[in-house]
Amino acid sequence: MKSESMALKAYTELRRKVLTIQVSPAMRLKEDFWAKKLGVSRMAVREALTRLLGERLVMLGVKGGYFVTSLTNEDIAQIRDLREILELGALTLACKKITKEQIAKLEKICASFSSMVEQGFLAGASEADLKFHETLMECSGNEKLLQTYLSSHIPLFHQQLTKNTHTDNDYELTDKEHRSILEALKNRNAALAMQNMRAHFARGATLIKAD
Repeated sequence: MKSESMALKAYTELRRKVLTIQVSPAMRLKEDFWAKKLGVSRMAVREALTRLLGERLVMLGVKGGYFVTSLTNEDIAQIRDLREILELGALTLACKKITKEQIAKLEKICASFSSMVEQGFLAGASEADLKFHETLMECSGNEKLLQTYLSSHIPLFHQQLTKNTHTDNDYELTDKEHRSILEALKNRNAALAMQNMRAHFARGATLIKAD
């Protein structure tokens, strides 16, 4: 594998793990560990971490090393506001532009989420959750809106950024909420889709507690 490909693989995998909170805020990301785990070189991991540093998903420790960025309550509140603005806007556009193929893709993601939860693969469920929201942005048909969303690096706050243990019931509710949003989209009911999305965000907000 070429060095550029290895660096991209390392970046993609580490970014996803940070956004789905598979690596905890303030955790140190050791180059040798992730190189072995991802099957890439340490140089590739270093390049990925440097890129993530520029995107503020990781930070440098006082004595060196890369650590997952910790977020304050104010950070969480502001990013959540941004997420709501972007996703509700995308839903409005998606209700007008969504295709049968995109609906089928979202249905497949929902099925994958359900399957992961049933099997106890919660990391996989978190990744399916992230994919659901990113795909909703794609369905807007607005490339600039999608790129703005992706470059905002919005983590799944409602999933695991909490001091309490995440329960199976939370995943079940997430599944139901995703499907209710999708059903409204299928019926091109923008008002209901936005209502269901706001309820999804509101429940997530009650779970958030920054360290």
